[in-house]
Amino acid sequence: MTRSAQPAWTLPAVRAAALFAASAALSAFAQTPEPGGPAEAETPAAPSTTPAAAPTPRPRPYLEVLKDAKALSGFFTLHQKDEKVWLEIRPEQLEAPFFFSYNIPRSIGERGLYGSQMGRSRIAFFRRIGDRLQLIARNDEFFAAQGTPQARFVAESFSDSLIASAPLASLPSPATKAIVVEANALLFADIPGYLTRLEIAFRMPFALDARNSAIAQVNNGERLTGLQVRAHFSVPKLPAPPLNPPPGAVVPPPPPPKTVPDPRSLFVSFYYSFAQLPSQPWAPRLADQRIGHFTTSRVDYSEDTAVKPRVYYVQRWRLEKLDPSAARSEPKQAIVYWLDRNIPEKYRKSVAAGVLEWNKAFERIGFKDALVVKQQTEQDAFDTMDARHASIRWFTGADVGFAIGPSQVDPRTGEILDADIGMSDVFARSARRLVVEDVGRAAAEPNAAVSADPLDVRQEVPSCSYAAEAAHEQHFAMDLLEARGLDMDGAEAEAIAQAYVKSVIMHEVGHTLGLRHNFRASTAYPLSALRDPAFTRAHGIAASVMDYTPYNLAVAGEKQGEYVQDTIGAYDYWAIEYAYAPLDPLGEKAELAKIAARSTEPGLAYGTDEDAGFGRVIGIDPDINRFDLGPDPLEYYKRRMKLSRELWDRIESLQLPPGESYERLTRSLLSGFRSVGQIAPLAAKYVGGVSHRRDLAGTGRALYEPTPASRQREALALITRDFFRADSFRFKPEFLSRISIDYFERPENPVISIADAVLNVQKTILDHLMSDTVAARLLDSQDKVADGGRVLRLSELHETLQAAIWSEAKAGAETTTLRRNLQREHLRRVANALLRPAATAPADAASLLRENARRLVTALRAAQSKPGLRMETRAHYATSLNALEEALKAPLQRSGA
Repeated sequence: MTRSAQPAWTLPAVRAAALFAASAALSAFAQTPEPGGPAEAETPAAPSTTPAAAPTPRPRPYLEVLKDAKALSGFFTLHQKDEKVWLEIRPEQLEAPFFFSYNIPRSIGERGLYGSQMGRSRIAFFRRIGDRLQLIARNDEFFAAQGTPQARFVAESFSDSLIASAPLASLPSPATKAIVVEANALLFADIPGYLTRLEIAFRMPFALDARNSAIAQVNNGERLTGLQVRAHFSVPKLPAPPLNPPPGAVVPPPPPPKTVPDPRSLFVSFYYSFAQLPSQPWAPRLADQRIGHFTTSRVDYSEDTAVKPRVYYVQRWRLEKLDPSAARSEPKQAIVYWLDRNIPEKYRKSVAAGVLEWNKAFERIGFKDALVVKQQTEQDAFDTMDARHASIRWFTGADVGFAIGPSQVDPRTGEILDADIGMSDVFARSARRLVVEDVGRAAAEPNAAVSADPLDVRQEVPSCSYAAEAAHEQHFAMDLLEARGLDMDGAEAEAIAQAYVKSVIMHEVGHTLGLRHNFRASTAYPLSALRDPAFTRAHGIAASVMDYTPYNLAVAGEKQGEYVQDTIGAYDYWAIEYAYAPLDPLGEKAELAKIAARSTEPGLAYGTDEDAGFGRVIGIDPDINRFDLGPDPLEYYKRRMKLSRELWDRIESLQLPPGESYERLTRSLLSGFRSVGQIAPLAAKYVGGVSHRRDLAGTGRALYEPTPASRQREALALITRDFFRADSFRFKPEFLSRISIDYFERPENPVISIADAVLNVQKTILDHLMSDTVAARLLDSQDKVADGGRVLRLSELHETLQAAIWSEAKAGAETTTLRRNLQREHLRRVANALLRPAATAPADAASLLRENARRLVTALRAAQSKPGLRMETRAHYATSLNALEEALKAPLQRSGA
């Protein structure tokens, strides 16, 4: 899963336009070939007024071009001499489809640009146009049965795409009629769209420098030709900082690259694979909405009787029994995962265990040793980033840690052809690198770890951030256990770390087997069962490893079960059965329907990223969450709040030994804030919540059911108590005075603001509770329940929030910095809703906010006249009153209208 959110522009329009123009000019300048240098590849580009390039040299005789070059036979014959490589294409290979992919073995290690990352793949072919050779991506999304009129009109309706092109280097061979093209010319181009990624990361006009790029590695075999390009990107100069900050620039531009010796120059490696397609396409298997598989979608125009022409195929490996008649047989070809040489030796056993754990699911459907693990050695010459070796690789980044399990598939059938799991080195280091300005923020957006693929225009599925978030979970657990007396250098701490590695690898291998996230799986087992070590060893702590599970931490005094998910669950067996069970083609449809119909059984419920919410998609079902446990998320919320407060209470009284850094206290304080920031949305989601199911006809269950009003009120009471009351956050001053930083990595502001940390958590909750989406759902629920007392009304939500947040104003009492921050944030949202309501905002929501604002005006007028208030409180009340009065008097300006 490799999608990511798109960043927003932050510069004023004039400056942005100037930067864009400069970028275009510099890009054109930087990519101009040096006179007499190698010809460069051509990639699709917008129309340009740049003067035409010099005429392309005519092809030379075949034997003359390849004189003294070494021939490397393989899928495509290669010829190599010094720094140049030529690619030979025989006449029968022109227009013949093959599998083309690129991966990114090396990058710069910051801002979403990391090594060991899988790129994209396509079915491609070579086409000769005069003296040029084109590499073309074939459009396989739209199709019809071959030989029909439909196939003809489909071909005429949709376009292929040009990947790259280059001039022919030679005339046809006198003997074989083969032609050659310089691989340097063909591949020294921005085929992966990396210039856009660099622009997203740094907002600088980097350009691909073909003159200083090189082919760093060549591998050739019967079924795959692979070339690794070491591409050089550069800018002629760094932009000078403005003398004065540009007006309206709320967010400053990102800094230049920090992980390279010279920020004007960087190298990124791309591994290009030209591989043989399966001789016979694997039979596609239709997906079912009740089970979470990645899908390949195609539009089938063969018939016009279907309600929708788009079909969805399960993404799965080709797995066939060697002995079809045997109840359990080895496969004809096992799914082999190669452990890269760069995996630290101390983790290799746990990584292998995480892969092989999935064999339990395949054994149940008749396969023995379906998954095999092999260790790459120093004697193995292949690159694990090529398209013939599914692999697990380690990587690191200066600013983030995550794991990712993407795969590349045959777009005709959904057959998985390659997968490369990237696992970052986060176990003891990177997860503790928290930016102090971000303390207290809720869990990062699930796909924030990976830079957006600019060529993935749909971005339908977010990427997996499980390892990054689980690493923070690990450190919260370690901080709490250390505060309880755990020896961090002892065997128990090491066992916890190894279990974490296995758990993350199981999760990512599940992705490479075709499984999506299942965030409903954590509701399968009651919290009482999770305290039983025997139960958790046998069943795990959730019904699937494809959930994001927190550490299963016992409250003080309780028994401790397994800390992490150590085995695949009931849902995982079921999902593998649907995708991989050997079925008779004649009865496959009926058998699949029987398998999918089990979705109502305990442990098989499914809900994924769209259901839990990601990016701008707000989750509506309180039972579908990341990082919760048990069938009652509110009960888990209460337990986790206890654990966070236990951690804070312990470190407030902790006496550090002489010579130990005070960062120990800072780390644990921040772990607690991250924990409460992560679980706060669990309760907030109940307000306006709607339970929904993916059922098909026949179950008799309702698809959508509003959360009972009693549960919504319970959640709202918990939120106001824990986050919005005057005494929600209290720390001893002598403890806060010892919160320290690392002076070797000193930030601009060395003071860690607890007030900012608290406000960040509160903002996350207000983002949900005061959203237009929640308002619309609460208003809509009133029409669906006959007894009006059984619903939580929007007016009740607004009144509860305002009463808790502005309790001091109502009492005419003093305020603190923490409380004033929260009140200003609430006031800002109310004023914006009154002045500039979104086009989608319900009219009743604005009316209710206006009425509540009038009541708050009355309270503020009375409060500021109270004698004895400190100047800060009096000024705050006066400023708030003025802002509200102005908002109430101002004309309404509906945005988007």
